Amino acid sequence: MQTFEESFLGFLVALAAGALIGLERQQDLGLERKTGIGGVRTFPLIALAGAMSAFLSQAMGEWPIIATLLILGALLAVSYDKEWSRKDHPGIITALAALITFLLGVLALLPGLPLDAPHRYLLIVGSAGVVMALLSLKERLHHVVQQVSDADIYATAKFVILALVVLPLLPNRTFGPLDVLNPFHTGIMVVLIAGISFLGYLCTRVIGPNKGLATTGILGGFVSSTAVTMSMAAQAREDSRLALPGAMAILGASSTMFARMLVIVSLLQPDLFLMLLAPLGGMALCGYVMSFILYGKAQRTTTDSTDSPDISHRNPFELRPALGFGLLYAGVLFISKAAQTFLGDRGLYASSLLAGTTDVDAITLSVVRLQQEGILAVTAATAITLAAMTNTIVKALLAGWFGGKPLIKYVAPGMIVVLATGGLILLIFGFTHPKL
Repeated sequence: MQTFEESFLGFLVALAAGALIGLERQQDLGLERKTGIGGVRTFPLIALAGAMSAFLSQAMGEWPIIATLLILGALLAVSYDKEWSRKDHPGIITALAALITFLLGVLALLPGLPLDAPHRYLLIVGSAGVVMALLSLKERLHHVVQQVSDADIYATAKFVILALVVLPLLPNRTFGPLDVLNPFHTGIMVVLIAGISFLGYLCTRVIGPNKGLATTGILGGFVSSTAVTMSMAAQAREDSRLALPGAMAILGASSTMFARMLVIVSLLQPDLFLMLLAPLGGMALCGYVMSFILYGKAQRTTTDSTDSPDISHRNPFELRPALGFGLLYAGVLFISKAAQTFLGDRGLYASSLLAGTTDVDAITLSVVRLQQEGILAVTAATAITLAAMTNTIVKALLAGWFGGKPLIKYVAPGMIVVLATGGLILLIFGFTHPKL
C-alpha cells in the first residue's frame, strides 16, 4: 500500500501532466478559433480520472481502470462524432492525447510497477512534455517531412532493414591475418557513422539553401566536409562572387569535421577523447574563428550571403556508400594494424597520413579499435590528429584546384592557421611524451 504522501504526490503529478497537455490543446483551439474535445480544464480532469481509477484498483483490482477507460472512450467517441459533423476531417490527435493523458494518470498511482516513485514521476512529466512538444510543433514537423524526399525515405528504409535484420546475423568474431577483422564490429561502425551523418544531412535539408552558407557549411561538416568543399569550389569557379561565402562554408565544414571526430571518439573511447580534445578541439576552434572572420567580411561586401546556393549531399543511408565505407574501414583497419605490428608507431603514423587523404572516419575508428586492443592512447591521439591534418591539406588543395585563385586566397589563410595550431599542439605532445 502506498503512503498518504506518495498518493497525494501522485495525484499532483498526474494533474501537472494533464495541465501541460491541456495547455497546449487550449492554445491550439484559441489560435485556430475552433471548438474541440477539450482544453486546459478537460485534460487535467482526464489525468485525475486515471489516477483515481489506479488508486481504487489497489483495493478493487483492475476493474476501476477498465471501467473508467470505457467511459472515457465513449465520451471521446460522442465528442468526436459531434466534431465530425462540424467539419470534414477533425483528426484524431486530440483523442489520442486524451488517451495518453489518462494512461499517465494511471501510471502515477498504479501499484506493483518496477519503478520507484521519483523515477515514475520523472517518466510521467517527461512523457507529458514530449506529447506537448509534438502537439505544438505540428507545423514545423510538417515542414521537416516536406524537406525529405521519397528517395530519402526509400534509402532510409533499406538501411534500417540492413541495420536491424542483417547486422545481428553477422558473425561476432575476428577473421583473417592479424586476427583483426570482425564483420559485426564493422557493421556497428557503419551504422554509427551513417547515423551521425544522417543527422547532419537531415539538418541541412530542413534548413535549406537559403539560410546562409555559414549554417549549411557547418552542418554539412557532419555529413561530408569534402562534399562541401567540392560543391563550393565548383560554384565559386562559375561565379567569383561566391568565393568569399564559399570559403566561409569550407572552413566551417572543415572545423565541424574535427568536432565530428571528437563526437565519434567520445562515444567509443572516452579516455582517448580527453587526449584528442586539445589538438582537434584547438583546430576546430581556430577554424570557426577564421570562418567567423570571413562571415564578417562577407557582411561588409555587396555579396548576398543569405541567398546562397545549395550544397549537394548524398543520403548517408544509401546502401552503396554505406557498404563502401564498411569495406574502406575494414581495409584501413587491416593496413593500420599491419603497419603498427611490423613497423611500430611510425608505421601507424604513416598509414594515418595515407588514410587521411581519403576519409577520416575510417582511420579514426580503426585507431580507436587498435587503442582498445592495447596501443598507447597518446600514440592513437597523434595518429588521429595526423589524419585530420592530412585531410585538411587535401581539402585546401581541392579548393585551390577546382575553385581557382578567387577561392584559395580566402581558404588558404584559414587552413594555414588551423594546420599551424594542430602542428603546434602535436609538437607540445611530442615534448611532453618522449615516447613519440
